[in-house]
Amino acid sequence: MSEGIEELRLALGRERYLADEGLATVLFLALRLRRPLLVEGEPGVGKTELAKAVAAATGARLLRLQCYEGIDLHSALYDWDYPRQLLHLRAGEPGELYSERFLLQRPLLEALRSDPERPTVLLIDELDRADDEFEAFLLEFLSDFQITIPEIGVIEAATPPVVIITSNRTRELHEALKRRCLYHWIEHPDLAREIAIARARLPEAPAALVSQVCAFVQELRWLDLYRLPGVGETLDWTQSLDVLGRDGLDAATADKTLGALVKTREDLERIRGGGLQELIDRAAERRGPPAA
Repeated sequence: MSEGIEELRLALGRERYLADEGLATVLFLALRLRRPLLVEGEPGVGKTELAKAVAAATGARLLRLQCYEGIDLHSALYDWDYPRQLLHLRAGEPGELYSERFLLQRPLLEALRSDPERPTVLLIDELDRADDEFEAFLLEFLSDFQITIPEIGVIEAATPPVVIITSNRTRELHEALKRRCLYHWIEHPDLAREIAIARARLPEAPAALVSQVCAFVQELRWLDLYRLPGVGETLDWTQSLDVLGRDGLDAATADKTLGALVKTREDLERIRGGGLQELIDRAAERRGPPAA
């Protein structure tokens, strides 16, 4: 997969992930240099799907660490099997309590100790949701692909995993972490690329419907919305309309199904207030005449 940038793009394409040249280049470098890749962008632009596609294209095992406020090393790295330790004590059995026997692996430690014969892709998803302390804890891991467990010592990866870190940029990540990573910002796709993505992901959906939905979503992204719809929402809405048997976009059906596309009351009111038919008409102008 990593023989060249174009081969990488083709491999991702076979997994229905359409990477542009910039993303394919920085991903190729991350794979070759064994450097973590930090990808940022608005929700729904394909950051998480990138890690899934890389794992599928390489035949690697995907390990996902979903970050959240308050996550700590016991959730991300390791913990001790306290019930077994207690039983061990009560039974009076010999052996150390804080040893490999009682160690519970979490995603970071599991990634370090994965089988060298099978590559591993570690997805650290939405790191911006975690706090500063957890981000600081990751520095040793990202620098040297090793961690220190006080009771056991240093554990180092025999083969470093592929690490992809995502952030929606709800807060700024520290420079120390960024210095350890390659970086790419994923933009919302232009119309042609969004149509290509939707057709790759939803080959059964009518081509005219895909084209109209993508053009409509492109038009929405010019509005002052609380949260711009991402490609994920484009796919959800297209699927919803297809399930309802629509092969084109009309104002009445759009009004009933907007909940698949936007997820706040304010955005629903903003779109409806602008006139759905007018937005559909503007989208048709953006799309241009139908292909012959």
